[in-house]
Amino acid sequence: MRINFESCDLCGTCVSVCPVDAIEISEYRAIIDREKCTNCGLCLKVCPAQAIVKE
Repeated sequence: MRINFESCDLCGTCVSVCPVDAIEISEYRAIIDREKCTNCGLCLKVCPAQAIVKE
């Protein structure tokens, strides 16, 4: 998963649904920890800004 920083509005919805706590908002950006991410796609489905894309 990857976050398009231009589209992301830092709402935190992705952070709240991630089952492995792989996403955090830091330094005014949402960051996905690729080591933790299992590519389940929940963040992709709930992002209201459609800022998350599958790589």
